[in-house]
Amino acid sequence: MTAVVPHRTDPRPAGTRGPQASLEGLLRDVFHHDAFRGPQRDVCEAVARGEDVLLVMPTGAGKSLCYQLPGLAREGTTLVVSPLVALIEDQVAKLQALGLRAERIHSGRDRMASREVCRRYLAGDLDFLFIAPERLAVAGFPEMLAKRPLGLVAIDEAHCISHWGHDFRPEYRMLGQRLPLFRPAPIVALTATATPAVQDDICEQLALPKPRRFIQGFRRDNLALEVLSLLPTRRAAAVVDLLSKPEQRPAIVYTNTRAGTEDLAGALLKKKIRAAAYHAGMPAETRESVQRGFSNSEIDVVVATVAFGMGIDKGDVRLVVHAGIPQSLEGYYQEIGRAGRDGKPSRAVLFHSYADVRMHEFLLAKSYPELEVLDAVYTRIGPRPIPQDVLAADVDMDGESFEKALDQLFINGGIAFDAEGAVLRGDPAFRKSYTAQRAHRFGQLKAMLAFADGHGCRMQAIIRHFGDAADEGGPCGLCDACRDGDCIAKRFRDASTEESKLAADLLEEIGERSRPMGQLFRRFGEALGRDAFAHVVDGLVRRGVLAVEQASFEKEGKTVAFQRLRRVGTGGATRFTVLDDSPRSAVIRREKAAQKSPGEVKKLPDPKRPRPAPESGSRLEVALRAWRREEAKTARLPAFRILTDRTLAAIAEDSPATLEALGACAGVGKHIVKKYGTTILEIIEASC
Repeated sequence: MTAVVPHRTDPRPAGTRGPQASLEGLLRDVFHHDAFRGPQRDVCEAVARGEDVLLVMPTGAGKSLCYQLPGLAREGTTLVVSPLVALIEDQVAKLQALGLRAERIHSGRDRMASREVCRRYLAGDLDFLFIAPERLAVAGFPEMLAKRPLGLVAIDEAHCISHWGHDFRPEYRMLGQRLPLFRPAPIVALTATATPAVQDDICEQLALPKPRRFIQGFRRDNLALEVLSLLPTRRAAAVVDLLSKPEQRPAIVYTNTRAGTEDLAGALLKKKIRAAAYHAGMPAETRESVQRGFSNSEIDVVVATVAFGMGIDKGDVRLVVHAGIPQSLEGYYQEIGRAGRDGKPSRAVLFHSYADVRMHEFLLAKSYPELEVLDAVYTRIGPRPIPQDVLAADVDMDGESFEKALDQLFINGGIAFDAEGAVLRGDPAFRKSYTAQRAHRFGQLKAMLAFADGHGCRMQAIIRHFGDAADEGGPCGLCDACRDGDCIAKRFRDASTEESKLAADLLEEIGERSRPMGQLFRRFGEALGRDAFAHVVDGLVRRGVLAVEQASFEKEGKTVAFQRLRRVGTGGATRFTVLDDSPRSAVIRREKAAQKSPGEVKKLPDPKRPRPAPESGSRLEVALRAWRREEAKTARLPAFRILTDRTLAAIAEDSPATLEALGACAGVGKHIVKKYGTTILEIIEASC
């Protein structure tokens, strides 16, 4: 049984409660800080006054204080909605350690503990109540919260509410419907990664017409960024080489696959480096052990998927390595933000190739099928409700594709479900919403690739991407474009005679005008190849004689982006350096030539044609999907509301034999074990 924190009287000193409380006094006496950092004072003052606020601030910059401090200054409980149990547990533990009355309700806690938390909340005995967003879908729970006036509502990881965010979560969509119950409490939405489009969408979804926006702090003055094109087969050796140096540790290495985490962690262990793998398919106790060992400095390197990092408060991470390109620049920035939180010099190294891009395109195409697939389902729904199994047989497509189509139709308003679980036709405007959403997802990948292949200051590119208007705009002076001599993964050499001639031709042709880079490549660079041309341009940018400008034009109603080269200064380029990648340059050129650009994904088979091959995945995964499909019909819900794809895959991979082992699978809470556990174990036994 989960322990219940005993009742404690309000620990705050007299005179520090209510809207007139001194923020400075609370900062000093309760949180034990001598001064505010960056924009914290302005944010806290706005929230304490009762203003709605959107705060976009990098990981590790002190966002939590921006709701905790004003929440304590205001009367009433602060309600915090957070999507990650690990993050909730971490925040509650820290607040309790400060003597504050903080509690939480989520799927990892038993019913008795949750009831006691509700009792304390209704008695006015909590300063902070943390909940997972799914709790707001529980009948009667929002109304229970509304029985007492809240002092503040904080929405953490607010980008999850936006279709344009990098980690959209359907369960966050209900927030906009529930928040009016909690007014007039002010609302503060917090995130570390939100582009201008995501910022606008957060405000719209949360019905915040004119919040104060604080968008700043994206520049990291202690973080040197480095990006290198490297084939997957060569990355393990490169990572081991980097981490063999003690000064680069502690470190986090991100890979795109679970198998990759274990292989790379094994390679590091062979070199006597204290490393461990971490991914969502591992038992919960193993993940907790790795997380604890890393936090306690018993483990020096964690090799992980993106499942690792949230809720980790380790200030001395010296290096973050991406052994494969992330799916978005937003995700990349969030992950590199875990380096150097102590303010000391740190690094982030990204290895990438087009093989990574193709993998992401494949996964995106599964999650976001072509619009024709959704249309094939939608057009077969008439004016009357249609049972899911009848609809599935009518459209004649494999089960996994049908489930994805239903999920996306439901999320975008194209369908609804009646009391019997039958499918109802929804708003045909789903096409516009879904098409834009799908294009945005592929656009995020394209932006990530453009960053990796880009020239010029890496930090400047990130600041432009996030729209940090408060930034001074100068180069960072640390990244591989600004300070190539200090790189730890890249090696440079003097330009060859051919490369020097290409540089001279480019500078002469550009003259006083800017020229499209593609045009210059076709005229001068094709003989050397695209990679060699890019290395020369990169060398001239680092030399300070060329600048790359972003430009675009309209074609057939679409915006086409391209780059122009502009000469800066009057100096020549008689001596400059280029990336030394001669052992693998030809291989990379062939690989790039064979790949399509992001978004040009092979279309799925026509759903009208005969049924394709059986569902992909193991026999157990196929069986679990079939059961989930039937359960969704019975529960009158889309399939992902029974088990998400990620959770289903984790169960199939772990093949648990007991209810306890099932509960340890990633994404499986106690409610799943209680409601479906016996059935799932029977399916596993029959399939294995």
